[in-house]
Amino acid sequence: MASEIALPTFPVSHRTSAERCGGRAHAPMDRRARPPAFAAIDLGTNNCRMLVGVPSGGGFHVLDSFSRVVRLGEGLYRTGTLSTSAMDRAIDALSICAERLRRWQVADIRAIATEACRQAENGAAFIARARAATGLPIETISPREEVGLAMESCASLINQAERRALLFDIGGGSTEIAWVRVPGSHSPADRSVPQLIGYHTIPVGVVTLSERCAGWCETEAGFSAVVDEIKALLRPFEQIHRIGQEIRQGGVRLIGTSGTVTTIAGIALKLDRYRRGVIDGAVLPREQVASGLAAIRALGRAGLAEHPCIGPDRVDFVLPGCTIFAAIEDMWPAGELAVADRGLREGMLMRLIRAARARPRAFQA
Repeated sequence: MASEIALPTFPVSHRTSAERCGGRAHAPMDRRARPPAFAAIDLGTNNCRMLVGVPSGGGFHVLDSFSRVVRLGEGLYRTGTLSTSAMDRAIDALSICAERLRRWQVADIRAIATEACRQAENGAAFIARARAATGLPIETISPREEVGLAMESCASLINQAERRALLFDIGGGSTEIAWVRVPGSHSPADRSVPQLIGYHTIPVGVVTLSERCAGWCETEAGFSAVVDEIKALLRPFEQIHRIGQEIRQGGVRLIGTSGTVTTIAGIALKLDRYRRGVIDGAVLPREQVASGLAAIRALGRAGLAEHPCIGPDRVDFVLPGCTIFAAIEDMWPAGELAVADRGLREGMLMRLIRAARARPRAFQA
């Protein structure tokens, strides 16, 4: 469970529009007038997301982005397999990604699948089918690599903490936790990059909870019961690392990256619509986060569907996600929450760009 690795920092400097409605295509620029483009695809338990970018300063400039709800993990909790309809939806979305990438003629691409394909009995067979149907080099990654990619994309936020950071990513089929040592807070041997002290993954996400606990999260008693169950899954990690004690000593920042966290932030900030530029990197005091969580729980199903920061496509997942968030926040009550609207795609792009820069005469950027 615990490990010690160093991850290089490469701050995100891009700004994308919200991708609530399937993403958008940008007008292709002349390839001769731009650096080589790179692409990252993240096929999760609920969404298929793509990002295409070119190096820009210490980060990258976005050329194209795409996001579609595919519900790949639909029914997985009950059956242990990916359904035919779910796989068809995912391959349709991946095919759109492949078509867009042909237009951009990218220099390199990374395509990954996560918890749904790790759990499913037919996960490997689906990956083989997706590769054959789309030509994309999609692969299933481990929870440890998932944590590493999330750390890489959030390195600039981690580095703003005083001593330690607790990074969490609430996904569709699992939730990953990273306990991180901040550069400069350790010793002269510190290598100026975030150090992963330990990581923890639990097989609980917004999709699995929405199927297993449908309706429970809408009642006070049901919400509390689910929170208690999730805290029991987090407790072994707390017993090893004593994070609660570290928080009481000060200098620990809680960092959240997921649709659940950005939704809570958007409502806590009372935004009239989702605005990534306001939310990504926002640091909210504990009291404001609590007010956002309370406001979500008070909306009811109809209110959640109508809210511009949520919408009908995500209404089934909001309260289940809130139970996971509430369990984390209750287990580790830090004074503030840093919000990240970035994740695995950004981490993959940064690694691809860095690898290309390390190759002689790879590109000029």
